[in-house]
Amino acid sequence: MLADELRTPALLVDGDAFARNVATMSAALPGPRLRPHVKAFKSTAIARELATAGHRHLCGATLRELAGLAAAGLGDDLLLANETVDEDHLREVVDGGGRITVAVDSSETVEVAARAGVTEVLIDVDVGMPRCGCRPEDAGGLADAARAAGLEVRGVMGYEGHLMTADPATKTERVAASMALLTAAHAAVGGEVVSGGGTGTYAVNRACTEIQAGSYALMDTSYGATDVPFEQALRLLTTVVSVHRQGGWAVLDGGLKALGMDHGNPTVDGGEVWFCSDEHTTYAPADGSPLPQVGDRVTMVPAHVDPTVAYHERFHVVSGGEVVDVWPIDLRGW
Repeated sequence: MLADELRTPALLVDGDAFARNVATMSAALPGPRLRPHVKAFKSTAIARELATAGHRHLCGATLRELAGLAAAGLGDDLLLANETVDEDHLREVVDGGGRITVAVDSSETVEVAARAGVTEVLIDVDVGMPRCGCRPEDAGGLADAARAAGLEVRGVMGYEGHLMTADPATKTERVAASMALLTAAHAAVGGEVVSGGGTGTYAVNRACTEIQAGSYALMDTSYGATDVPFEQALRLLTTVVSVHRQGGWAVLDGGLKALGMDHGNPTVDGGEVWFCSDEHTTYAPADGSPLPQVGDRVTMVPAHVDPTVAYHERFHVVSGGEVVDVWPIDLRGW
C-alpha cells in the first residue's frame, strides 16, 4: 500500500536513508568495532539488518531485548549494558542460549550474575554521566571479587551519555577526559574489552575497543542538531483532524502517547509546533504557508528516537511513498 493509506499515527522508516546511515557507520566502525545498541530501535528486524552489515555483537538495555535477540538467532555475543538484580529473569535469559555478558557495578550485581549462571561480565564504571557504574578507583577490587565468584571479567564499560549532544567545540576534550577515567579503570581490571560511546561521540571516542551506538540508524532531532553525518530516517505519520482557520492552527492525531518528549517537541516541516497533548499535536504553518485541510497527512520528526519507538508495535518501511516492508518492534517492554 501507499504510506498515505496507513492508519495513523504510524511510524515510518525511510528505507533508503536507513541504508545510507548503516553504510556510513559501517565504514567508520566496521565489524565488531561497533556493538549496536538495540534499545534505540527494539526490533530484531533492524538488528538483523545491522548483523548483515557485519555487526553481530549486539547490546541491549533490558533482559527482554537480549532474550529476543538470542531467540532470533542473533546471540553470537550479547551484552546487557545495564545492571540487573532480577536473578530469575537473568537465569532464564542465560538458559535461553547465546553468549551473554552482563555489566556489574557492585558486589550485589556480581552475586546475582554468578547465581544466575552468567559466566562473563564487564565492570561498569562511572565516567561522569552520572548513572550506573562504580567509582573508577573501585573497579579493580570489583573485578577481583567477580573473578573470585567464578566469573570471567572481559573488561570494562563506561557510558559518556552526558556528552552525546555536547558542543562540538568542547566535545573531543570532554570525551577524552571522561574516557581517561575508563582507561585508568581498565588498567586495574584487565581484559580485552573497553566498551562505551554512542551515536554522538563515536567519532571522537578513541579509548573504546567497541562503540555502543544505536540511534544513528534512525536518528531524531536531538542528534540531528549535532555534527553527526546521519540522515533523519524516522518520522511519525499523522492525520489532520481539526483546523481552526480563524486562529491559524491545525491539530494532528499524534501526541504524547506516540512520541518521546523528554528531549522536547517534535518538529513539523514547514510548521511550528505549539504543544503536544495526549493524542494531539497543535501546530501552525510557518512562513505564511496555508493551513492544511482536515484529512491531510502530515509527518513529524521525534526529538528522541528510543522512547518514541517503544510506544509503537511496528515500523513501516517506505520508499517513494510506498510501504515496502513492515518491521515488528518486537523487543519493546520488559
